[in-house]
Amino acid sequence: MKFNYDAETDSLYIDLSEQESTDSREVAEGVVLDFGGDGRLVGIDIDRASRVVSTTTVLSSGQVSDRPETLDRKVSKGCESTGF
Repeated sequence: MKFNYDAETDSLYIDLSEQESTDSREVAEGVVLDFGGDGRLVGIDIDRASRVVSTTTVLSSGQVSDRPETLDRKVSKGCESTGF
């Protein structure tokens, strides 16, 4: 897993796989899930990332240690509404 944070745009991409993305779904405002050809989740793109994760933690340790419950709910709700 790799984290790519762009401070200029305040966007965070969580790369879950080296597989190429073939499909993307916006599951909540500012949260896009990327899927590979086999339908597996390969990445998560988060706009305005500093509002939902500690970008300092991401930059310093490479891990998101305190992912807010609200993000979990948004992603889960979005997956349900899109059929994933």
